[in-house]
Amino acid sequence: KKTDKRIAQGLGWFSIAVGLATLLIPNALCRMIGDRRSTTTLRLLGVRDLAAGAGILSRPDEAGWLWARVAGGVMDLGLLGAAHRSRRADEDRVEGTAAAVAGVLALDLYTAVRLSGFGGGEARTIQVSRDITIERSPEELYRFWRDFENLPSFMTHLRSVEVHANGRSRWVAKAPAGTTVEWEAEIIRDKPNEMIAWCSLSGADVDNCGSVHFEPAAMGRGCLLRVKIDYTPPGGKLGATIAKLFGEEPQQQLDDDLERFKQLMESSAIRV
Repeated sequence: KKTDKRIAQGLGWFSIAVGLATLLIPNALCRMIGDRRSTTTLRLLGVRDLAAGAGILSRPDEAGWLWARVAGGVMDLGLLGAAHRSRRADEDRVEGTAAAVAGVLALDLYTAVRLSGFGGGEARTIQVSRDITIERSPEELYRFWRDFENLPSFMTHLRSVEVHANGRSRWVAKAPAGTTVEWEAEIIRDKPNEMIAWCSLSGADVDNCGSVHFEPAAMGRGCLLRVKIDYTPPGGKLGATIAKLFGEEPQQQLDDDLERFKQLMESSAIRV
């Protein structure tokens, strides 16, 4: 998809920038990394990064050179681990560098998997749901939720929601390894103070549908909120597995989001 290609191109330019810096200012980089390793080794790594970057930019819709970057990232972590154990390294700087390398490696791996199309024939819809009682009226909760632009205030995986005309909206969500996914959605059913249902439109990075029901709780104790979301993870089952590895497990995410929603709506500071 276009998003994966753009990420790959960004990684290609990043690889070239790192490769050039490694070749041109190896001594400064050694000091920044905290490892007084041989500058010859660093220059060899720079040549590797330049080759990988050029390869990615020449074929940004293929995964081959991205897998080369994944292998290079694993090698770099091994070298940093060896440096950390030696007496010639600044441990704090080496640890910081290793964390940065691990973050970029995660993005390399995620993008390589997406472009490889792993699990393409195994894609399946995943459903998450949660019921929660909130001590506010169904009318109040419906009114707050119906303005989708309020959702990022408690759904931390959402970066933004922009409401358009005719029941349509544009959603931007955080994805594993610091990336984002986007989609257009449309309200497909709306019963004031009772329920809202929406579904993504064609071309979405993540196909998804969701609904939320607002029911009076027993004994007049607020509102029973019932939320259900269905989505097809990019990359099929493997994509879903990688998302979990990077802390994007959807059921836990929904549980946490609704707990925050409950706290937000029951707070005396909120007026709806």
